[in-house]
Order: sequence, then structure tokens, then C-alpha cells
Amino acid sequence: MIALNTLLQKKELSLGALLEITQAINNNMPEDHLYRIYHFILRGNLSLQKMALWVNDFGNWYCKTHFGTKNLVATLDFERFLPEAPQNVLPVQESVFAETFNEFEWVIPVFHKGNSLAFLFASASKNNELDTDFIRTLTNILIVAIENKKLAQKQLEQEVFRKELDIAARVQQRLCPTNLPQTEKLQISAYYAPHFTVGGDYYDFIPLGKEKFLFCIADVSGKGIAAAMMMANFQASLRTITRQTQNLRDIVAELNYLVLQNAQGENFITFFVATYDYQSYLLHYINAGHNPPFLMANGHLQRLEQGTTVLGIFDPLPFVAEAQMILKEESLIFAYTDGLSEAANAQDELFGDERIALLLKKWAYYPLEKLHSEFILALNDFRKETPLQDDITMISCKILP
Repeated sequence: MIALNTLLQKKELSLGALLEITQAINNNMPEDHLYRIYHFILRGNLSLQKMALWVNDFGNWYCKTHFGTKNLVATLDFERFLPEAPQNVLPVQESVFAETFNEFEWVIPVFHKGNSLAFLFASASKNNELDTDFIRTLTNILIVAIENKKLAQKQLEQEVFRKELDIAARVQQRLCPTNLPQTEKLQISAYYAPHFTVGGDYYDFIPLGKEKFLFCIADVSGKGIAAAMMMANFQASLRTITRQTQNLRDIVAELNYLVLQNAQGENFITFFVATYDYQSYLLHYINAGHNPPFLMANGHLQRLEQGTTVLGIFDPLPFVAEAQMILKEESLIFAYTDGLSEAANAQDELFGDERIALLLKKWAYYPLEKLHSEFILALNDFRKETPLQDDITMISCKILP
């Protein structure tokens, strides 16, 4: 009769423990609160002398709660145990944990959908037997609930981040002009494909009166949101500076200073900027470390290489060369970022500047949008299934004096 009463008492304690942990989970208690309840249940109700609960927290293992142990290891390379770790309750001495956790009697694993979530190391108090099945059930309920809570929180954070990224992408799209000139004197077209939702490439067209205009292309080192934010600041700075001066040397020097101040030398920007004046037929340009654009004029192809180094590394710039040339005949300037030239195929061969030059000679007199689409078709045919690794931007400027 005494034994029966003891058994009933244990069952009541177990059911009470199960009810308590379940209510805490249903009440959406914080993770640390759930571990405290679990700690007190094992210590007060289930006859444990010592225990340590190690939990997989998104690939990193931590001891979340423990008592009675004297040799707790604060940090442990738990991954080395996993290939041989037991999936069922086992005496510690018969497991891969025998040497490291030899002060404990039992190891109680928690697996969910084939993934190891936790290991409970435990020893019963004197003259008591451990109800390992119930403890495993209780631990499994706790760990799976916490895991689901973390996954739900992570999904929520990812959804918030995705919405913020979509907003950033829409803002960035507005930075680059969409209504580019298509007149008898000037045709400009651009293609922009960020590697991520947002990117660090930029192009622009800015009228400087009725007979003069500026156009440019730029590329921030790095990718993603940080590069996009830096490029947004760069665009705003350029627009402000061009209202104060049309001198390319002054524009480049001021942009270089602002990039250096904002990026603190951690990022740089390659930049090509040019102006054209219909009255003087003069094209002025400065290439600040950017892929040299191609100029097709009078049937000849040349690269626009003169200028300076990248922006944001040196102040003042060590040298600045402003080039100028007369363009009285129909001329095409084709500028692009290194996402095009450095795209690779499965053999690690680059698309390359030479291939761009050959294709440009073939397609230079195409309408500009068709020119860009032909380049993308050629690039996709070249790389096949090999994924792109960078933003791709092209801007073409056809001058018709």
C-alpha cells in the first residue's frame, strides 16, 4: 500500500510538472523563464541530484541550465560529439560523452525531425531511480516549444527585414533616372540589375543647361544595404555639387572628400563622369578608377582611361587628369560596371573587356535598349547556369551633333 501511494504521488508530481511547463509555454513565457521552471521542476519534483542541459542554439551549443555539478564546462566544442551521439537514453559511460561528462549517470537526448536539439545529463538523488522516459518527454516538450518560438521570431524578423529591403529597393530605384533623353541630338539608355534586392551600382544623367549635360556611372566596393546606403549618399552629394559647379576636377575632388569622410577608408567608389557641350562639341571626362568606358566614333573604338584613382582612399587625390576631345560626328559611349566584365562561366573564364569590345563593334549601331539586351543575352549564353556574383549596370550615351 505504501509503495502504491508512493507511485501515485510520483505520478501526480509528474503530471503537475507537465501541466506547469505546458501552461508556461501556452502563456508564451520568455525563454529564460521556461528554463527556470524546468530547472525547479527537475530539482524539486523529479528526484535529480545534478543535471546540465546543453542546447543547440542555431548551430552553437550552450548549457542553458544546470545544478549540482562542480565541473561545468563553460564553452565546449559540442559538434565533435554529434556523429556518435546517442539518439536514445543511455548511461553516460556507454556513450561518446563518457570522458567529458563522467560525473553524470545518464544522457537523455532530444531530437526533432532528425536534428539534435539538446542533451540532458542527469544523475538521480540517493535511493531514487530516474524516470528517464518522463524526463525525456518533459525536456522534449520544452526544447521543441523554445525551438518553435525561436523559428517564429526569426521568421518575423526576416519578414520585417524583407519589407524594409523592399522599401530600400524602391527608394534606390528612384535614385537612378528613368526618363532618359531620346531626342534627335541625344539618346541615353541604361540597364541596372542588382545582385541582391539592393546594390551598390549607380548611374545618372544631369542636364547642365540647354546645350550641356553630365552623365556618370559608379560602383561602390561591397554589396547589399551598406553599399546601397553609401551610393544614395553619393548620388545626393553629386546632385548638390553640380548645382554649385560644372568643373569636373572640383566635382571629383569634393566627392572624394565626402566619400572618405563617410566611409572612413573602409569602402571606396569607382566613378566615371563626363560632360558634353553641343556648342563647342567638347567632351570632358574623368575616370576615377572605373572600368574604362568605350567610345565608338568615326568607326574607331577607344577606351576612356584618363583620370585618377578610386574615390575615398586618398585626400587629396594623388593626381587628377581631365581629358577632353571634340565629337562632331555621331558617337557612342558605352559604360558598364565590373559585374559585366567579371562575370564568370563554369570554367572560371571571365566575360572580359575584350569580348565586350568585340560585341560592341558588332552592335554599336543598334538602338540602345537592343544593344543592352543583346549584351545580357550574350552574357547569359556565356555563363550558362553559373550564378552572377555582382551587380550589373550599363549606360549608353549616343551623341548626335
